[in-house]
Amino acid sequence: MAGVYSLSKNLQEIRGWKRYGIAVVLGGLSATAFAPLFFIPLLIPAFVGLLWLWKGAETPKKAAFIGWAFGTGYFAVGLYWVGAAFLVNSARHAWLMPFAILALAAGMGLFHLLLGYVMGRLKLQGIERILAFASLWLFIEWFRSWIFTGFPWNLLGAVWTFSDQMLQFASLTGVWGLSLLTLLVASVPSVLFEDPKVPFSEMKRRVAFVFLVLCVPVFVWGYGAFRLSTASTGSDAFVDNIKMRLVQPNIRQADKWKPDLRGEHIVTQMGLSAGEGFQDITHVIWAETAVPFLLSGDSELRSVVSRVVPPSGYLITGAPRVEELSVEGGVERRFRNSMHVLDRRGEIIDTYDKFHLVPFGEYVPLKDWVPFLKKMTAGSSDFTPGEGLRTLNVPGLPGVSMLICYEIIFPGAVVNSSERPDWILNATNDGWFGITSGPYQHFGMAQLRAVEEGLPVIRVANTGISASIDAYGRVVKSLGLGEKGIVDTELPKKISGQTLFSILGNFSVLILISLLLLPMVIWRKR
Repeated sequence: MAGVYSLSKNLQEIRGWKRYGIAVVLGGLSATAFAPLFFIPLLIPAFVGLLWLWKGAETPKKAAFIGWAFGTGYFAVGLYWVGAAFLVNSARHAWLMPFAILALAAGMGLFHLLLGYVMGRLKLQGIERILAFASLWLFIEWFRSWIFTGFPWNLLGAVWTFSDQMLQFASLTGVWGLSLLTLLVASVPSVLFEDPKVPFSEMKRRVAFVFLVLCVPVFVWGYGAFRLSTASTGSDAFVDNIKMRLVQPNIRQADKWKPDLRGEHIVTQMGLSAGEGFQDITHVIWAETAVPFLLSGDSELRSVVSRVVPPSGYLITGAPRVEELSVEGGVERRFRNSMHVLDRRGEIIDTYDKFHLVPFGEYVPLKDWVPFLKKMTAGSSDFTPGEGLRTLNVPGLPGVSMLICYEIIFPGAVVNSSERPDWILNATNDGWFGITSGPYQHFGMAQLRAVEEGLPVIRVANTGISASIDAYGRVVKSLGLGEKGIVDTELPKKISGQTLFSILGNFSVLILISLLLLPMVIWRKR
């Protein structure tokens, strides 16, 4: 005990740049809780240490910089994999890699600078400080999920994607409830050792609060186990007369757009599609930009590719496309990242255009003000966003919400609520990020969306992870990162009815924060 009190005191009394260096380390430590490491116990020293550093901050400004340092470490470790994209065209971009990672981490860390400033202004103690911290962190996560088009990567609740039981809580609260649970459990031990002079009556109250908080994960796990025990099993868990073939060619991003290899990529995917068992397949699905040509404008290529469309079935594939619109003074060309539904005759019967584009990947923000900024993907022109979420009705399939790449990461924004689908298709190309943490984290977010919406997710990735995920977030079948092959899978059924989160959406964030702050308000009035 004395050693813990001593550590708490040392952290509170530390000054200068050493304090901020420790905050960076603690932030990086906390990010190891995400996939694929899942070092969840390390969240406790990370958040406890942060709260003790804040307790020793002399001014709100210094508390803000502690928060910024922590956030920079959190995002530097959690998003290091972004640097792999700069090695795809290393001759052009490799030198930018360390600067880009640092700039991204420091920029995202500004959210935690705001958090630290508010914590410094409040100057709360004990239990109240824990409740305020958890509420503010949750608000900051929600805030960064939509501001400047949003980037809700590695919301803290995503650390539980390894546990089917814990994930079920997201059906009620979304990932936000899991974030809140994680924050409380990881930070609550700080109140027991932050001050050895706490009166006995107050310490009893703190011990009781710690015990209560630490019991919550047990109940959450129990709820999840019960919910899973009621799920359908066997053939009752799948839609009749549907068998999909998910094609994962594992094409290196550095090779994907090379003119002399693009035709070979098509041949590779056709060979995988038409392999053993093809006669039993109803729908073949290829990944994002699996066809590295303008498929919609090339009837000969469509005729060739249609050879792997199953009899009485369809091929769903990603491909770039161009729209030419007549405008005053000439023709305007609009580039889109699309998914096409191709029939046996080589005709495209429907198309979905990605609407949530990746900054610097598919478009360059602020390029009119900062002209030297360039996007990472091939071509100099920006992509044009599509019209938004919609439910497509592909013959032989229930209604589907198509999401391309990182569109799957946005909680509460993956289906058209006015015409709810029966399943979600997420086509992606994680080849940009190699064998790093990024694709694992991306996959975990697909699991979370399945639980939140009560809908199965079929995920097709160029380099992995391709998988069938049921409406409870469980992996039915999968093909790992960096593997070449196919996944033959039936379509899992959606749950009966709707989840609470699919009804409330991100309004649940306000409910959770209100429930958290209510005890603090009542206690203060008493």
